[in-house]
Amino acid sequence: MVKLAPKYKRVILKLSGEALSGPKKYGIEPLVLLKLAKQIKEVRNLKVDVAIVLGGGNIFRGVQTSKKEGIDRTTADYMGMLATVINGLALQDALEKINVVTRVLTAIEMHQLAEPYIRRRAIRHFEKGRVVIFVGGTGNPYFTTDTAAALRAAEIDADVVLKATKVDGVYSADPNKDKNATRFNKLPYIDIIRKGLKVMDATAVSLCMDNRIPIIVFNFTEEGNIKKVVLGQKIGTVVC
Repeated sequence: MVKLAPKYKRVILKLSGEALSGPKKYGIEPLVLLKLAKQIKEVRNLKVDVAIVLGGGNIFRGVQTSKKEGIDRTTADYMGMLATVINGLALQDALEKINVVTRVLTAIEMHQLAEPYIRRRAIRHFEKGRVVIFVGGTGNPYFTTDTAAALRAAEIDADVVLKATKVDGVYSADPNKDKNATRFNKLPYIDIIRKGLKVMDATAVSLCMDNRIPIIVFNFTEEGNIKKVVLGQKIGTVVC
């Protein structure tokens, strides 16, 4: 059997906090975490540099809580950043239980838990074959973890941003609500912004557009899909 060569050498995998929660939609589900870790290990076994950016919505949603509960927006965003640290530590634990050496790098310094984010340090970890988990967003309020993923991708010279979702690509409308929604195989960056398609926020898409980093939106819940995307198989929607 001929072994397929990976299409990408360095990838950023963007995961929402809900990706770790499973059907409950809150908290962290250990079985889901383990399945995800196994998929990441498959990609790392291809000798691909893997970086992960995590959201924190399964624990705390900064913007929504700020609007509903009246918590100061800046405070709420920092609370959301702390939630991403919890998720990062959980994913690190799951990966290291299956012998994947991992480092958590945080944009908000907390030396007892994780290393501070330093670009050169992150690249050195790749050189040593480690999976890198970026947490704490950008370290600033008013920026989403999607924007953090785009920013880190540009900083570490990633070949692609893999936007892992629970749907199989980008649609013209919500496929769960509109049966006539059309799935796109390929989209230009500007269409995401103009049409207001809910893929990533406009700042994240603009960053990827300016740095010519493609975004692939795909369904990660199907086992093996992360590996298939890295191998260049036609899964999901390519934004380029």
